Amino acid sequence: MISNEEKYKLYKPKKFLGQNFLVDENIAKKIVASLDIKPDDLVIEIGPGQGVLTKYLADLSESFFAVELDRFIFENLRVRFGGKVKFIHKDFLKLNFKSDISVQSDKIKIIGNIPYNITTEILFKLYESDVRISTAVLMMQKEVAQRLTASPDTKDYGILAIQTQLYTNPKILFNVSPSSFFPKPNVNSSVVKFEFRDEAGLPDDKILFKTLVKESFGQRRKTMRNSLKKFFEKNKINFEEIEFDFSRRPENVKLDEFIELSNHIGKMLQ
Repeated sequence: MISNEEKYKLYKPKKFLGQNFLVDENIAKKIVASLDIKPDDLVIEIGPGQGVLTKYLADLSESFFAVELDRFIFENLRVRFGGKVKFIHKDFLKLNFKSDISVQSDKIKIIGNIPYNITTEILFKLYESDVRISTAVLMMQKEVAQRLTASPDTKDYGILAIQTQLYTNPKILFNVSPSSFFPKPNVNSSVVKFEFRDEAGLPDDKILFKTLVKESFGQRRKTMRNSLKKFFEKNKINFEEIEFDFSRRPENVKLDEFIELSNHIGKMLQ
């Protein structure tokens, strides 16, 4: 009879769940070390998979949770790690930090080799969280990492970069080759560290800011004046009443300028 451990080794990754398991122990150690976990940190791992990160995380924090959607993996990890880790069988995108984990900490740290097919959704869940996250270290597709860390005046600079840099200070730590995974993905990967900002620098109206950025990049090759024309007409805003160079393209506008423009428009709409 095959034991649970042997079944686990024979487990076939599910493509629809984006399962590409990290198998490189040295990379796993580097990822865990980069989060700089203290005993009183509340740590949440997204998609522990075969536990390559979990086993190095288990003894570092007194409050360690791992969220896993796959039922077989969830059950196996619970047996394997016993009471050391609090496993939650749930889709991370549906996780409620307050009710599912009873978060009462401002020292929340997130870690994971996340499913690449829902990277953006996971990131925005963290950015817009109703609890205070301090740091996150996540593995993702290299091209996505380059987009969210992009600077103005570059082709990768866009909505993802602006929203990411609004809420965090992101930094690519190192790249990871396909050979570090099973099965091997068709893309290169990067490990990114996010240091979350405090509320002080956020726009007055985050929904308005998000709408403004989305409208601006809706036709990124056009000038801001052309991109925002319909938005301004709908809200009865006159370009001439705002001191801003609308002749530029959105990729040439810095984050601080978008915040200032959003705050100014917000006051006009009151």
